[in-house]
Amino acid sequence: MGLLQPEMGLLFWMCLAFGIVLFVLCKWGFPVIVKSIEERRKYIDSSIEAAQQAEEKLRKITETSQALIESAEAQKQQILRDIAKERERIVSEAREKAEKEGARIIAEAKRTAEVEREDILRDARNQISTIAIAICERLLRGELADKDKQTKLAERLLDELENNNTGN
Repeated sequence: MGLLQPEMGLLFWMCLAFGIVLFVLCKWGFPVIVKSIEERRKYIDSSIEAAQQAEEKLRKITETSQALIESAEAQKQQILRDIAKERERIVSEAREKAEKEGARIIAEAKRTAEVEREDILRDARNQISTIAIAICERLLRGELADKDKQTKLAERLLDELENNNTGN
């Protein structure tokens, strides 16, 4: 016979070998393969579920953090508004106090003799510079490094104010 027409004996043994291999695969091979595939499917399903849970947790955390950020921003804005109001109040009180103190010093200076006037002005300069230093220290805490620079600045500003007042 030829290659295209196998003999009956060969065909029988091929069918028998195929049947045995099929039986062995059905009995021991396919259950193991199916079990492995099922375990892999369960692992993939649990991984997908864990990923979805992680994504949900991340979403919740993101929402929570965004809410916290917005709350912190609102608190920051409120604090800044309160600080600005307090600063304005302190500045206005300091101005009023400085104006009252200046008026008192001017009234005393007019009533005293010319010699005493210089002593009173020196004393007033020291008092105003102390007040101005305290006010400036609160407002400009980081800008001036030491007390000498602050005192020199206060004296210079007082001299300029005195020159402006005497020029008027």
